Amino acid sequence: MKEDTAQIRHVTAADKQFWLETDRHLSERGFEQKVRDGQGYVITCGGIPAGILRYGLFWDSIPFCNMLYIDEKLRRRGLGKELLQFWEDRMREAGCKVVMTSTQSDESAQHFYRKSGYRDAGALLLNTAALNQPTELFFIKEI
Repeated sequence: MKEDTAQIRHVTAADKQFWLETDRHLSERGFEQKVRDGQGYVITCGGIPAGILRYGLFWDSIPFCNMLYIDEKLRRRGLGKELLQFWEDRMREAGCKVVMTSTQSDESAQHFYRKSGYRDAGALLLNTAALNQPTELFFIKEI
């Protein structure tokens, strides 16, 4: 598949199976809300879903990328960068000045975000029994 055949569009109800197989952190109800609120995008290559981006609002005002995922077979082809830039452009068009995201400290995505112009903005330790995970790193970018 070639990168030049990539298309990005809002998530629709027709994406439900692909989305929920890809995003195991989102419930069916949460998926329906993302479709309703337009807070998710699907990137396709040659008409086949290749990845997703979903977001919400930090403090009910700052766009926060909760998940960006590209199929492992299609990584390192610029699709993640293209999807992230597309989202940032839509947020800028909506009048936003800043966007945010986060990733666990043991995930390589932190390097992708830094390379994409995001600056470290703090960390959160989720060390309670129910949420025990590596430190969550937060990133911010002026757009």
